[in-house]
Formats: sequence, C-alpha cells, structure tokens
Amino acid sequence: MNSETHIASAFDRDLEAIQALVVKMGGLVEHNISDAARALEDRDVELAAQVRAADKAVDALEEQINVEAARVIAIRAPAASDLRTVLTVMKIAGNLERCGDYSKNLAKRTAILSQMDPIGGTAKSIRRMAREVEQMLKISLDAYIQRDVTLAEEVRHRDLDVDQMYNALFREFLTHMMEDPRHITACMHLHFIAKNIERMGDHATSIAEQVIYLVTGSLPDESRPKGDLTSTSDMGLS
Repeated sequence: MNSETHIASAFDRDLEAIQALVVKMGGLVEHNISDAARALEDRDVELAAQVRAADKAVDALEEQINVEAARVIAIRAPAASDLRTVLTVMKIAGNLERCGDYSKNLAKRTAILSQMDPIGGTAKSIRRMAREVEQMLKISLDAYIQRDVTLAEEVRHRDLDVDQMYNALFREFLTHMMEDPRHITACMHLHFIAKNIERMGDHATSIAEQVIYLVTGSLPDESRPKGDLTSTSDMGLS
C-alpha cells in the first residue's frame, strides 16, 4: 500500500467514525422530537423533563463531531471533495443541534401548558406535525448516508406539507383566542411550539440541501417551496 492509499484509507476510517456520531445524534434528536410531542399531548411533565435533560447528550455529540472534524482537517489535509464532505458533516450536526434545542423548548412549554385547560385537539395536531418533521429528518439523514439526491428532494417538497400544517394550526389558535380571551396565554404557548416544529422542518430541509450540495457540488437551483403564510398576516404572532 503506497502512502497516498494509506492516507485515503485513514481518512475514510475517520469519516466513517464521524458519520456514526452523526447517525447517533440524529437518532437522539428524532427520539426527543417524538417524546416532546407525546409529552405535550399526554400532558406528561415527567417525560417533558426527560426531553430537556436528554438535550445535553445532543449538545455533547455536536461538540464531539466538530472536534473530530477539525482534527481530520488538520491531520489529513483532505482534498477539495473530501473537505466538502467534512464541512457538510459539521453543518448537518449544527442543524441537528438546533432541532434538539427546539425539542427542549417544546418540553419547557409543556410544563406550563399542563397547568392550563387543553385547547381543543391542538395538541394532537401538533403531534401529527411533529411526526412529519421527525420523518423528514430521518429521510434527510438516509439521503446523506446513501448520497441520494432523490430522497433529499423528497424532503424539500415535504417541507411544504409542514408549512401547511402550521398555517392551519395558526388559524385554529386565532379562532380559539377570538372566541374566548381566556385561551390567549395557552394559545400563545402552543403557537410558539408549532413555530418551533415548523423551524425543525426547515432544518431537516437544510440537511437535505446540504446532501444535494455534497453530491452535485452545488446547492439546488430552485428556491425552496414554502407555505408559511403567517408572516404576511396582520395578526402574525411570530
């Protein structure tokens, strides 16, 4: 084995180790999203507390990934295409960390909402929206591991469904607040939860777009399909 082959083999091993950390981190984040949404629907304060505590492991994994990626860049001096792979890994980890933060925020508000009367079937709708984002995240990570642009494009288009779910919830919150002002505080908390989940969808989509960049060398030409219309509403709450 010549020296160039040895270096390439060492880089591949290092990259596989980092990718294993990314997959582990993604699994934790998916689990936290699911648990946070279930805690909200079931008004389970104990489960919400577990989600908040679990976010520390997500943060620790992001730090470990960044340290390992920086070490690989410093020691292996990867060529341009390999460097792009390492930088993509770091960006994916950053997106996963933000999703973890949003899950933690959801859990924090669950503790407050558990002291208030439930608002119709909004918690069930939020959990359904969270499931969609969780699935998007899983597909985007599968797309990364498989270097599959088709899967990545699927995530980009599914983000529109999440935006539409968010818009429907936004209108529902406004209706509840106008019908009974006593619901305003709870609906505000629920709105921020829904907005956080919508942003998780954006981060899942960002991971998918990084996959497209990794495989093709360029970001998608088309602007991302977006369906969040609340920013144009006269009664926008975000």
